[in-house]
Amino acid sequence: MTRDVPPEADFVERVESCFDSVWSLELLLLLHAQPDRRWTTPEMVAELRSSELVITQSVRSLLSAGLLIEESEGIVRYSTVSADLEFFVTKLGHEYRTRPNKIRRLIVGRPNAKLTSFSNAFNLRKSPQ
Repeated sequence: MTRDVPPEADFVERVESCFDSVWSLELLLLLHAQPDRRWTTPEMVAELRSSELVITQSVRSLLSAGLLIEESEGIVRYSTVSADLEFFVTKLGHEYRTRPNKIRRLIVGRPNAKLTSFSNAFNLRKSPQ
């Protein structure tokens, strides 16, 4: 039995909602490639040549998205909370390998809610409603 590919709009929306940065995507795909491996923060930092802060933030967002599980304090591994998410990650990996710029643009091109809120605080005039 084959699964229907989710509509492109659903895929795009999920990419935009699951990832705060391309680092989070890279981390997810690293862990997805070795689903049985348990990772510590220093191992993930070394593997991606990133910073502890970036990895910690990425792990936090991926945990809340249901794409990782924390096995014990500071040790995570890839695991999704549903078959739909597993299918999404597999499709995402394929799309990122074949069209990386498209996926990167989806992540970095979306509006940043915190930045928008901050910049709106400096509006001197109220916008018409």
